[in-house]
Amino acid sequence: MSDKKEIKVGEGYEGNYSDDDFWDKAKKFAKKAGESVLEPALKMYHAAKDDDTPVWAKTTIFGALGYFILPIDAIPDVLPGVGFTDDLAVLAAAVAAVAAHIKDAHVDEARETLRRWFS
Repeated sequence: MSDKKEIKVGEGYEGNYSDDDFWDKAKKFAKKAGESVLEPALKMYHAAKDDDTPVWAKTTIFGALGYFILPIDAIPDVLPGVGFTDDLAVLAAAVAAVAAHIKDAHVDEARETLRRWFS
């Protein structure tokens, strides 16, 4: 992604978020995590980059993405079949909280990335 904006915010999980770490983990674990985990992460990533998205929603998004990229979480990502279930739960809760700010364009961008990675 050539137009990356590096963002580090807050003191919770959102303080662990960085664009580089997000893209590194997303690419490294794409096949293992699967589309069901990556789609909400990518939708929220694009929503967070949108200037129209309010700060509270960006904080929620970066908190969820910060949890996603942390190497240590409730269920280790290396466990086959269950490793990303906690990540998916956190991402799904965040998507539910910020759904009104996820535009069709964000969904399209996420799906295009997934299409490139999984085709």
